[in-house]
Amino acid sequence: MKKSLIALAVLSASTVAFAASNVTLYGKIDTGVAVTKVKGSDTKVALDSGWNSGSRYGIKGVEDLGNGNSVGFILENGFNSDTGVNGQSYTGGFSRESKLFVQGNWGQLGIGRLGSLAGGAQTNNILQGWVFGTSYNDQGSWTKFGKGWSRLNNAVAYVSPSFGGVTIHAMYSNGLVDDANKWSENRHYYGLGLKYAGGPANASLIFEAVDGKGTAEKGAKLGDYYNKYAKLLGYSTLISKDLITEANKYTANFEQLKTAYGITAGGSYNFGVATLYGIYQYAWQDNMYNQHAFGLSVGAPVAGGTAKFGARYLIGELDGHAKDIAKLLDVDSKYRALNIDAAYEYPLSKRTTLYGFAGWSDGAKGYKDVKVGQFNGWSVAAGLVHSF
Repeated sequence: MKKSLIALAVLSASTVAFAASNVTLYGKIDTGVAVTKVKGSDTKVALDSGWNSGSRYGIKGVEDLGNGNSVGFILENGFNSDTGVNGQSYTGGFSRESKLFVQGNWGQLGIGRLGSLAGGAQTNNILQGWVFGTSYNDQGSWTKFGKGWSRLNNAVAYVSPSFGGVTIHAMYSNGLVDDANKWSENRHYYGLGLKYAGGPANASLIFEAVDGKGTAEKGAKLGDYYNKYAKLLGYSTLISKDLITEANKYTANFEQLKTAYGITAGGSYNFGVATLYGIYQYAWQDNMYNQHAFGLSVGAPVAGGTAKFGARYLIGELDGHAKDIAKLLDVDSKYRALNIDAAYEYPLSKRTTLYGFAGWSDGAKGYKDVKVGQFNGWSVAAGLVHSF
């Protein structure tokens, strides 16, 4: 009897503490079937996770500090619902977001592992202008087509109060992956953006930069070096293992990468019968590339659900050392890509949505033979996403 009373008291105390700190458990589970074909590769049929929304679970909470101020946290982890393994290449316990923040009438200040301003995900993301956002995998995601930085470790972010619907956003990462070394050897992110939210209109303007600190390599094997940076450019599938092995017989010293920059502007307007979206990005990095990406898309209510359609075009040219990779591979240093996507999402309930998707991409010039889905290939998928 005493043990039962003690257990009841502990449970009651835990419930009170849980309620007082206003903690919420939430998440999404997305599982579907996808048929994909990448140019030069076999057609694949797979049970897959996260086509519409990345599967995740999270815990968030907030505590009132008085005088209009509060402190809160967000801990969110991604997973693949078809296998149960971690959903991001990052293997930390909370791979999507790990954020501690304070906020008040003066704005919000957050620290931790955060999504970048134009990364398309997490609470500090302000990207506007593409109806699919970062949904629908390689074919549909804006950040898979343009340049972007997804999630940042060791980050600090400030969000201002709203001024007539406009908020100011600033972000800095002291080390994209690690900041254990001295400052000059940690790679850093800098972001500044404006977001407008007012009635039927939404818009964002974002400037981002990632420096090249800590990327210098001494005595690097040529094959491994060029393969690594060809991957950044989308060319890695063109480098054969034999070529890498042959090139690895030689070593060289390489200076650190130049700073990579990106300016992204996007917005949408709801006309009632449909919402029109537009987005543009200019991205450049000396010794690597400069490119333009354009997107035009629309979303409209159809038969109780939402129909989405969009088209994107990418035009770019390699620069400096990256041109050496193109020469090594005997491909054009200029590249092009066209992408067209369509989707339909139907809510079965307030928490469950049925979706279907089809996407097609075609690369030209330097991208005509790359075996990468977002530039050369097609996919068809259908699935179910449940939010809790």
